[in-house]
Amino acid sequence: MTFTASQLLALLPLLLTSATLVALMLAIAWRRNHEFAFMVTIAGLNAALLSVPLVMGLGTQQVTPLLVIDSYALFYSTLVLVGALATCTLARSWLKTLPDNREEFYLLLLIATAGGLVLAGSRHLASLFIGIEMLTLPMFGLVAYARGERHSLEAGVKYMVLSAASTGFLLFGMALLYAQAGSLSFADIGKTLTTSPEHHPLLLGGIGMMLVGFGFKLSLAPFHLWTPDVYEGSPAPVATFLATVSKVAVFCVLLRFYLAVPAAGDAAVQWLLTAIAILSILIGNLLALMQSNIKRMLGYSSISHFGYLLTVVVASRLGQIPVEAAGVYLLMYLLTNLGSFGVVSMMSSPFHGKDADSLHHYRGLFWKRPYLTAVLTVMMLSLAGIPMTLGFIGKFYLVGVTVEAKLWWLAGAIVLGSALGLFYYLRVMVTLYLREPGMQRRDAEAGWHLSSGGVVVLLSAILVVLLGILPQPVISLVRGLMTMQF
Repeated sequence: MTFTASQLLALLPLLLTSATLVALMLAIAWRRNHEFAFMVTIAGLNAALLSVPLVMGLGTQQVTPLLVIDSYALFYSTLVLVGALATCTLARSWLKTLPDNREEFYLLLLIATAGGLVLAGSRHLASLFIGIEMLTLPMFGLVAYARGERHSLEAGVKYMVLSAASTGFLLFGMALLYAQAGSLSFADIGKTLTTSPEHHPLLLGGIGMMLVGFGFKLSLAPFHLWTPDVYEGSPAPVATFLATVSKVAVFCVLLRFYLAVPAAGDAAVQWLLTAIAILSILIGNLLALMQSNIKRMLGYSSISHFGYLLTVVVASRLGQIPVEAAGVYLLMYLLTNLGSFGVVSMMSSPFHGKDADSLHHYRGLFWKRPYLTAVLTVMMLSLAGIPMTLGFIGKFYLVGVTVEAKLWWLAGAIVLGSALGLFYYLRVMVTLYLREPGMQRRDAEAGWHLSSGGVVVLLSAILVVLLGILPQPVISLVRGLMTMQF
């Protein structure tokens, strides 16, 4: 198989990420040095991110039957790389608390990032499976990386076992689709099934089983039970990556697959997706109400947010607007979760042992770290969908999409879920401003805002507010990048 120069250039973000992975592996074999490993990783990810505008000028490139590099893939590749860069930056301080084996963290992170880039451009069931496995397998090690903590090891084992089970469902679903369509390409499956006079049970069974696999990766109810435990047990930087990069990459390929395969629009599948969306919104928000652990609360919150996003998949047959809404909402979700988990990382990194994840650790934080408190307050307001934040723009888009599609049950679920979410997000904010001496036993480093992780959380907060007040530039950008090929 030969590649043209344009095809190789189109793969530049993935190639640079992979080259960084190889270079880092050789550097570790030569000499272990945490700061050097960090610098190599940051340089490689920045180079991959800076190559995206260069690739953008090439137009759509079909790179083998497995990958298509279009503006849609490049937009989500950018989100993946930004999330990986932020995770790497936040992990730097946390890794200093470990006695050894710090450098392997960056290797695992780069492999998972490469998997996310593969998913962003996937147009074939084989590349979808390769991307998901590249993304998931390193996460087993990353989740359990704080091997001295029992909760971290337990979370790693739990994630490994349940992820293996979900992969079995995904593969079985792919096999049923191949048996019916005779091809693994999204476009070929779509063309073959368009000519079918009726939807075969094998086809619907295959799509249903794949939805189980996707449901696990996206923490959709009723496949969500692993989420709060794994978020709580994971180190804060790993939870950041799991909540952002992992889910953004899987959702973008789910949306591409759903639009490429017309049988996915079958009435039975639509009802199934609607039920999963409503269940995820209600379960995620109701269980988050009862949490006193901020990482578990954010875990349940992520269940509800991807329930909101699933409404876009249900309405995606209407045209460009639902796909555009997904892009805006995922950008908001990425920035707000980077800021939220970033604050947890800032509070946890100076200490050995368990992360600062209990709400009482944040009681009265305002009186010691007002700027860090402001960041977390902005993130909670955005997740709640309060005006003047990017979260409001994202939820406004979703409600508009469901109303236009006349999906009244889903529109009502979004409104109800947002009202429930307001309670537990406000509870976190109130805790930050309470003044009860002796309750707060954790604190961020004195110069946290001068650290690389501090820059990440401050920049996330600024963007969430700025894009919430002036959303038109980001809306125009997303609208121009949502061209999708199969």
